[in-house]
Amino acid sequence: MNIGIIRERGAFDRRVALTPAVVRRLASAGHTVWVETGAGDGAMYTDPEYLRAGAQIAYSPEEAIGRAELLAKIGRPTSAELNWCAPGMVLMAFYHMAVADRGLVDTLAERSLTAIGCEVIQQDDGRLPVLAAISEIAGQMTVPIAAHLLRSSSGGRGILLGGTPGVPPACVVVLGAGAAGLAAARTAARSGARVLAFDRDPRKLRHMMEHVPAVETGLADEDAIAEAVAGADVVIGAILVAGTRPPHVVTRAMVEQMKKGSAVIDVAIDQGGCIETSRPTTIAEPTFVYKGVTHFCVPNFTADLGRSASVAVGQAMLPYLLTIARHGVESAIQKCPELARGVCTLRGRRP
Repeated sequence: MNIGIIRERGAFDRRVALTPAVVRRLASAGHTVWVETGAGDGAMYTDPEYLRAGAQIAYSPEEAIGRAELLAKIGRPTSAELNWCAPGMVLMAFYHMAVADRGLVDTLAERSLTAIGCEVIQQDDGRLPVLAAISEIAGQMTVPIAAHLLRSSSGGRGILLGGTPGVPPACVVVLGAGAAGLAAARTAARSGARVLAFDRDPRKLRHMMEHVPAVETGLADEDAIAEAVAGADVVIGAILVAGTRPPHVVTRAMVEQMKKGSAVIDVAIDQGGCIETSRPTTIAEPTFVYKGVTHFCVPNFTADLGRSASVAVGQAMLPYLLTIARHGVESAIQKCPELARGVCTLRGRRP
């Protein structure tokens, strides 16, 4: 099968869907991989590295897409990219359909395209393997971001995240005990912060306690969250409901009760956010202040760790790419239920 990779064109996005190591696996399995020239530059992968891995270089995104039967991306395709796709083509990307423009679905339908959402590929046990790979990085990133937001020069409370002898640590509240929440809690606890984690699923809380014994856990109910948020120095929202917008587990009223100079990091902003006062920001202007509380709400902020994020995503996507390339998309969907759960449109039709 012919597989295409193009440069991610989102603002400040330095990631690439497939690394040379992943391309080598695809090429050794007999598939042809077309890589747009410069696609890996942001992640520090050069065209010669892709050539050595067995790829072919295309000199425009239109050429790379035009030669491909299967396109691998991270960000959802743009209108121009979709218009370059031949009918029946397969596109794997993070679509986040819950907050996508209706025009995206219409274009997929008009052009009879098969869209597979990486964020909703789901295993039988409920795990989201491709999303988890990027969520683990996002979770780890929240802690140094929090440490920066707490600095006095950032408008924060002037608190050292991990404390020091005689100086108490910051209180970090993590909402959600999935991949991102677990990574955030683990990283914050290792930094010395006091960490409270909440989730509605006792099994996830048990899993978190087994892996991060220093974390205090609690079942998520409105009163418990309100009390924890009021006393927090940092609130990390990591709630995910696959395929839909997450609920606002932190209300506007709760934010208004937070201490001046505290911080909110809404990891769930990609799907609409789980904190009522959140709104999307950018890497260039990542924060805003509401009632004295600094909000960091950057969608896809892992784009700023181009190389690590690319490695994680490419490795997670590889088995599904191999399955599609080996069997064709319709047979692959029949053989692989977790891949079937990721189908947003099949030849333009909603499943």
